[in-house]
Amino acid sequence: MSVRLSVSVVTYAPHITRLGDTLQSLFQSLAKASASGRLAEADVVLVDNGPAREWTERLNEMARCFDARLVSGHGNVGYGRGHNLVLLASRAEFHLVLNPDVIIDEFAIDEALRFMMEYPQVVILAPVVRGAKGQLQFLCRRYPSVFDFALRGFAPERVQHKFEARLAHYEMRELPLDKPTLGVPLLSGSFMFCRRAPIADVGGFSESFFVYFEDYDLSLRASMKGVLAFVPQVKVTHYGGNAARKGWRHIALFVHGALVFFRRHGWRWW
Repeated sequence: MSVRLSVSVVTYAPHITRLGDTLQSLFQSLAKASASGRLAEADVVLVDNGPAREWTERLNEMARCFDARLVSGHGNVGYGRGHNLVLLASRAEFHLVLNPDVIIDEFAIDEALRFMMEYPQVVILAPVVRGAKGQLQFLCRRYPSVFDFALRGFAPERVQHKFEARLAHYEMRELPLDKPTLGVPLLSGSFMFCRRAPIADVGGFSESFFVYFEDYDLSLRASMKGVLAFVPQVKVTHYGGNAARKGWRHIALFVHGALVFFRRHGWRWW
């Protein structure tokens, strides 16, 4: 069975070389999935959230180089709303939400399609993620508390070390790396492989979030339509970083996203 896949990559002043590496790895992985017979067609869309015309010109050139499409002219509408421009307009069976700083293993798309075809109850799949130095990034989560966010995002390492067991529980570090896990509560959004129709049914990403926590919110709403899964056979490398390391503007956006999330889904302080 061959299926269609749409891919959205939302950018805001991206690192152009790294974006090129992301797209190259994506198209190599798409080619493997096509060669296996699982992928019939892929529509890759770059979403230009700004900040200026010079970025649009550079992204348009990048899109031409990789046989992708560029959506621009809408301004900086936020991360989730940018992905919605593609996800909600697509008619593909599957949709990949992808960060512009993620390198995809050549077999990742094929493995994701194979798994989703085998488990029709799964609505979003998360891969195993490693950082630039090969370290594991634990992007499957349990429902957080305010303390968990403060501890993970802003506490110094010596304080985090004292609460290592708590962080390990929140980040679900016990998940096995040799087999899939179904029923994960929350997924982080650098690579979200979605069964598109049920995600569109819940409206895609909520536009109440500008950036940060829109992935947690979507995870909870998507769980009403099916199951979230962690599939370590799908492998990616993520070069992204912690919001607290990006300056005060990102910290303010992080805190705002957390407030919207807890007001909507319920406060948990400890």
